[in-house]
Amino acid sequence: MSGGQAADVAARIEKNVQRVILGKPELVRLAVAGLLAEGHLLIEDVPGLGKTTLARCLAHSIGGRWNRIQFTPDLLPGDITGVTVYRQKAESFTFQPGGVFANVVVADEINRGTPKTQSALLEVMSERRVTVDAVAHEVPWPFLVVATQNPIEMEGTYRLPEAQLDRFLMRLHVGYPDLDAEVSVIMGECAGVTAEELPTVVEIPQLREAITEVRASHTDRSVVGYAARLATATREHAAVRFGASVRGSIALVRTAQAMAAIDGRNFVTPDDIKDVAVPVLGHRLVLTPEAELSQRSPVDIVTEVLASTPVPLVTAGR
Repeated sequence: MSGGQAADVAARIEKNVQRVILGKPELVRLAVAGLLAEGHLLIEDVPGLGKTTLARCLAHSIGGRWNRIQFTPDLLPGDITGVTVYRQKAESFTFQPGGVFANVVVADEINRGTPKTQSALLEVMSERRVTVDAVAHEVPWPFLVVATQNPIEMEGTYRLPEAQLDRFLMRLHVGYPDLDAEVSVIMGECAGVTAEELPTVVEIPQLREAITEVRASHTDRSVVGYAARLATATREHAAVRFGASVRGSIALVRTAQAMAAIDGRNFVTPDDIKDVAVPVLGHRLVLTPEAELSQRSPVDIVTEVLASTPVPLVTAGR
């Protein structure tokens, strides 16, 4: 794929999604960046703001297969990964794939699943495969989990453990639309404009080529060092018990590569790292009890770290 084609793929998906998700261009841009960076997305906000709609819009915009898994307390791990079934007529065991065998998996209200069920996603989110009865099964490539959760309804929910949160590339918040956007959303809903009506604008082979282009983006060592210093600074912050992992540092660089590609560049700048630091690092921090009592948030900590960490000087395209 020639240089800049990833930007064209991203633009087509963004334009398509924004037919339904109105007034949230930066949210859509970050979601598309996650798709190009091969990272999973956790979309968190109060009910009725379009979390699941955004996930469905992404799924409908690309070719290939997508599945929606509605997480409930009675959902079983086998419903997600699949099970081995004995076929009596054939007198043999066969594997019956679960919901994760798709290019895009919408894990709706993921915190309503039990910890045992949530853990069924750990392997596939990290390694793009599931192991059932000691046999590994690869999922399609590319593979993306778009999970949603509601942070205010705690009854009947189970908090995501840090090990699982760390597997999400970004945590995104939808937020309320402005007045004009809300009016447009209402008019669109009343006119029947839904995620299901969106056409496929990018086929899987095109998406694979775009992902390959993003991987090849030039990232100067000083920029990688900047990402690592930001992650290190979160670990050393007085208000943080556990800071960003090495996976967090990698996620910073990969997301920055995707953002650069969306802008039509084949090189990453420190500004790309800064632009994605909050959604990439925020959910990876565990604050001290004192910080939580003071109502400090991970966003506050990441903002402080960005302000205190020196930014390297990088020659564009070097």
